[in-house]
Amino acid sequence: MKILIRILIAIVLSLMVLGAILVFTASSTYSEVRFDNIYFLFKSHIGKMLAAIAAGILFSIIPYQYYNKYSKQALLTVILILVLTVLLAPKYKGAARWIDLGIIQFQPSELVKLVLFMHIAGMIERKGKLIEDFKNGFKYPLIWIVSVAGLVVIQPNLSTAVIIVFTSFTLLYTGGSKFKHIAATMGVLSFAAGGLMMLFSHSRSRIIGFIESINGNSEPNIQVMQAKIGLGSGGLVGVGIGASRQSDLFLPESYGDFIFSILGEQFGLLGTTTVLLLYFAIFLIGIYIAKKSNDQYGQLLAFAISFNIIMSAFINVCVVTGLMPTTGITLPFISFGGTSIILFSISIGVLINIANQGNKQKSVRISSIA
Repeated sequence: MKILIRILIAIVLSLMVLGAILVFTASSTYSEVRFDNIYFLFKSHIGKMLAAIAAGILFSIIPYQYYNKYSKQALLTVILILVLTVLLAPKYKGAARWIDLGIIQFQPSELVKLVLFMHIAGMIERKGKLIEDFKNGFKYPLIWIVSVAGLVVIQPNLSTAVIIVFTSFTLLYTGGSKFKHIAATMGVLSFAAGGLMMLFSHSRSRIIGFIESINGNSEPNIQVMQAKIGLGSGGLVGVGIGASRQSDLFLPESYGDFIFSILGEQFGLLGTTTVLLLYFAIFLIGIYIAKKSNDQYGQLLAFAISFNIIMSAFINVCVVTGLMPTTGITLPFISFGGTSIILFSISIGVLINIANQGNKQKSVRISSIA
């Protein structure tokens, strides 16, 4: 297990270093034009990356059992923050998703994902076999899922709501819930969410534009179009570090949600494939840690964390390649942004703690036998 933990840490740090390189090359022109300093956004990203590493180390030390004990209180607190964000936070590009803390813009929907998974994992463990029954088990975590996802949709932030719902229901299925309950509920929620999203001009325009581009009635939006150009121009091995043309303000905010395009342009198909394989490796390591955990809560939480990371990467890549409507999902550990990289690092810290706790309990059992 220790070897796997070291591999996991090496992968995450490698992705962070790669992200720092890509953020610098993708943001230097914009930083010079906007802030008269090519290092402005890069220095900001490095600060957030160091904070993320520190947070990951801290949460690798905290016993994960505490999250089970206090998850309900934590979730209620984050839901309150989410409500305040929807009601009071200023809108940016038609969405109210961020709270400005001065040194960093905090996105509560990123935090609520992790806390919700912690709480659902605990509920599944406590309910036991009752989770198979809709009335006495399944409906209780469902209430939390609908409440959180509904608030996130209202922001509007459909992509994060999709991750919340899909990961939560996958977690419920893994924990023993019946597939018919999950399928029926997801059908109803999908219909309701689709109708709700059409009420907001911000999300409605993106969805309609995406559908029309698929039907050939319109061109993809400028970000998707330029992202595809960047990916295509990278070829097999890429144009080289710092040689990206899309970074020269052709691809808007190329250092953020669309940084996968810069990765493809500079490192080519080999680079993008390698990064995707690294995400898959994180998922497999997480699954192995879950399998070796000594309690159901640790198993479910490790699975949820691993699934959330690979789902986020998958949706980001689908958006950049034009397979999904444009959203605000970042590329884990790589994209510019404070909340995202810190929360993903915290998730890795929790995953490491689950693995270490399993190692310690295994050592204790071996010692007692000896």
